[in-house]
Amino acid sequence: MPPAMQAAEGAGQRRNGPRILMNAAQRALSRGARSLSLGSPRSPPPSYGSIVTVLSIDGGGVRGIIPGTILAFLEEKLQDLDGPEARISDYFDVIAGTSTGGLVTAMLSAPDDAGRPLFAAKDIKGPFGLMRSMMGPKYNGEYLHSVVKELLGDMRVGDTLNNVVIPTFDIKLLQPTIFSTYNAMKDKSKNALLSDVCISTSAAPTYLPGHHFRTEHEDGKVREFNLIDGGVAANNPTLLAMTDVSKQILMGNPDFFPIKPADYGKFMILSLGTGTAKIEEKFDAAECSKWGLLGWLYNRGATPIIDSFSQASADLVDIHASVLFQALHCEKRYLRIQDDELKGETASVDVSTQENLNRLIDVGKALLKRQVCKVNAETGKNEPDQNRGTNEEELVNFAHMLSEERKARLQKEGNVDF
Repeated sequence: MPPAMQAAEGAGQRRNGPRILMNAAQRALSRGARSLSLGSPRSPPPSYGSIVTVLSIDGGGVRGIIPGTILAFLEEKLQDLDGPEARISDYFDVIAGTSTGGLVTAMLSAPDDAGRPLFAAKDIKGPFGLMRSMMGPKYNGEYLHSVVKELLGDMRVGDTLNNVVIPTFDIKLLQPTIFSTYNAMKDKSKNALLSDVCISTSAAPTYLPGHHFRTEHEDGKVREFNLIDGGVAANNPTLLAMTDVSKQILMGNPDFFPIKPADYGKFMILSLGTGTAKIEEKFDAAECSKWGLLGWLYNRGATPIIDSFSQASADLVDIHASVLFQALHCEKRYLRIQDDELKGETASVDVSTQENLNRLIDVGKALLKRQVCKVNAETGKNEPDQNRGTNEEELVNFAHMLSEERKARLQKEGNVDF
């Protein structure tokens, strides 16, 4: 597979990556110190409120900048309502992410020394943001590994501020392995280093190597993991997040009392895609009938077999969730933001040139101005939802609902008066 960026740029990125990372970390630690004096209490669990709030972020390589841009907009609106120290993780009970979405999940949920989020959403996007420092050079995985380990240190899944849900796939067992904060608290062998989980969920076949690591059970018995990209199992982790909550309710977790296991009408979900190529630019049956193994693995700058599985998985989850919320008459509590009209390099998962990163930011900003869409189960295309406004307008509404839910929980807990 040919490299997606010039060697000179790769060398420049190796030089600049640590500096970018340290500058962002220093800004984050400074914010953490301010948050101690200003105060920005996180939302108490759902048992103090009326809904379960879920953020889900798809996988998609460098296209993770698109949801990063959208999250930066949402966080800005939350700050307008609740002050400059408001962070995405203050408002969501569960944050789920696959592949690049798993990296974003970790960045939003990892704590600093003051117990506040290590990074703001605005640190994720942009050609000089954290996403850039994590995206290359990539083919041997060494650079990604070093940056993620430097970023997350010895933090474990159980240390996150939110309940995170990050899927991976065990290539040795041929089955999904799901890491979540709740599981980590119950099972020591699942309380892996957050860096190991992030490296694993990002190990896309044909792009990055699989990742092997070990943990220990309570009795000292060693557990081995041989993991690759979580997108093999669930490129859109929305249903995994919902299932994780239902499992906790079934187990009697008091955080969710009195919500019932299948009471999905009490869920509020923001699901962010990373975009996909425009329909007419995809392949047809006549073309793919001529492909051999190599044609399915690499064709015109894409990996058709990987793209097909990932997109089919993501769309099926979207269709299921959309129909479910319609059946429960609470469509307004489910918002899926996805762009299915990407062209050229913006549709690639690995072109991390500054020009393409700038284009992806522009894609995210333009997506905010578009009308909310939903997937047509027959055509697979995103179609405008005539009953809703633009993505920007819906995110503003979401910000208000999230803010009100958090305030209601804090009042019930007795910590804050408004």
